[in-house]
Amino acid sequence: MRDRGHLTTEHRNPRSARIDQLSVFDCFDVINEEDASIAAAVMVAKSEICAAIELVVAALRAGGRLIYVGAGTSGRLGVLDAAECPPTFLSDPKSVQSVIAGGYDALTHSIEGAEDHAEDGEAAMAERNIGPNDVVFGIATGGTTPFVHGAIGKARALGAKTVFLACVPKEQVTDEADVSIRIITGPEVITGSTRMKAGTATKIVLNMVSTIAMVQLGKVYRNLMVDVNTRANAKLVDRGTRILQTLTGLDRAAAAKLLAEADGRVKTALVMQLRSVGREGAEQLLAEASGNVGRVLESTTMLE
Repeated sequence: MRDRGHLTTEHRNPRSARIDQLSVFDCFDVINEEDASIAAAVMVAKSEICAAIELVVAALRAGGRLIYVGAGTSGRLGVLDAAECPPTFLSDPKSVQSVIAGGYDALTHSIEGAEDHAEDGEAAMAERNIGPNDVVFGIATGGTTPFVHGAIGKARALGAKTVFLACVPKEQVTDEADVSIRIITGPEVITGSTRMKAGTATKIVLNMVSTIAMVQLGKVYRNLMVDVNTRANAKLVDRGTRILQTLTGLDRAAAAKLLAEADGRVKTALVMQLRSVGREGAEQLLAEASGNVGRVLESTTMLE
C-alpha cells in the first residue's frame, strides 16, 4: 500500500487541530475562514484554467466533446457540471459528458475501490470512442487516482486533448496531460477530507470551464441566459419571458406570446422581434451566425 502522507491534501491543518473541542459557532468560524482562501488559490492557476477553456472551446466548435473523468467527490462534481449544461445553455447533452469510476451507482453510494483500476479508466475512453476533436478533463484532487490517470493516458493515445486538475503540487504527483491545473488549497479542516476545500475549488473551476466555454460559443447574450431550455419547467419559462421583456421592452403578456411563437427559443424570439422577421427567418439568421444572437443583433441594435 502506497504511503500518501506527503500529499498536501493529506497534511494535518494546525488551524483545526482542536476542532473536536470547539463549539458549533467556533467550528463554523474555522471552516469559513479556510473556505475564504479558495478563490485566491484558484486565481494562482488562472493561466492554466484559461488554457484548458480554450481547448474546450476549440473542441466544441469542431463538433467534439468535453468529457470529465473522476472518482468519488471529483467524479460527482463532473457529473453535476455536465448535467447542468443542457438546461442552462440548451447544449447537446452529448457535448459535455462525464465518467465516474464505479458508474452512476457511485453518485449515490460510495464505491471508492473503483478508483484504483487504471485499466477501467482506459476502457471507459475506448467505449466512448474518444478522438482528436475531444477534450478529456481528468479530476483527482489528491492527484493519484489510477482510474483518472488511465483515462488521461488512453485519451492521449487516441489523439484527444487532455486536462488534469489536482489540488497538490506537480512535484508531489506528476501527470501527462496537455494542461495541468493545480489548485493548492492546502490541508483540509478534517485531514484528508477533500470533499471540503478541494471539492469547493473543483466546483469553482468546472463552473468556470463550462460557463466561459458556453459564453464563447454564443450561448449567452450580455449576461443573460438566452439559450435557456424553456421547455424544462415553469421556472425557466418565466426566466425566458423576463429575458425577452428586458431586451425588447415588451410587456409580460406580449413577451410570453412571442416566446410561444418562437417555439420556446429565446434567441429566436429576440431575432423575430428586433429584426422584424418570422420564425423561419430568425432561425436562418441565427444559423448563418453559428447561433450567436449578438452577431445577428449588433448591426441593428445596441442594447445596454
